[in-house]
Amino acid sequence: MANSLYNQEQLAGAIYIINKHAKTAPDNEFLYKLKRAALMKMMADGFAEKVGLQSVPNPKFSRRQSAVLITCGEFHFHLPPTRDEIKTLPHLGEPDPDYRNPKVRLGLKAAKHLLQEYTGLTPGDSGRTSPDSQSGNSPARDLSSRNESKNFPVAGRRNQKPAPPRHRSWFDQ
Repeated sequence: MANSLYNQEQLAGAIYIINKHAKTAPDNEFLYKLKRAALMKMMADGFAEKVGLQSVPNPKFSRRQSAVLITCGEFHFHLPPTRDEIKTLPHLGEPDPDYRNPKVRLGLKAAKHLLQEYTGLTPGDSGRTSPDSQSGNSPARDLSSRNESKNFPVAGRRNQKPAPPRHRSWFDQ
């Protein structure tokens, strides 16, 4: 598809929604991969640019870390830096605590669809299956036959006998 079909603000808003959902999603690998691919393509198309490095407010393992600041119109995004980016980009210090990205009203499904069309990335590219690709029509797996064939005893409290009393307290008398 031609890049003229995509608007800088639409793409940046879709990345904002993807990023917002990825922070709380249990399986966020594909969402972060989609964000990265979209930002890289936007930089290649001239819709976004790298500004510099910024300190991460809550670094992992209490170590000092930096992230690459990427601007797309009024939106600011961060990505982990590569070694070359650490050497070449200027360090801008702490992020402005008063700045917030503009609010966007867009559903996650629409944002994913827009960015998947723009980047050509599909959920199968992440190495994991997404919940969208698993339908209710698939045959159920029979796990009981697999456990019976190995003849492993089923462990758990329900199948255990109660332990014999070791001593009797005065409450039991």
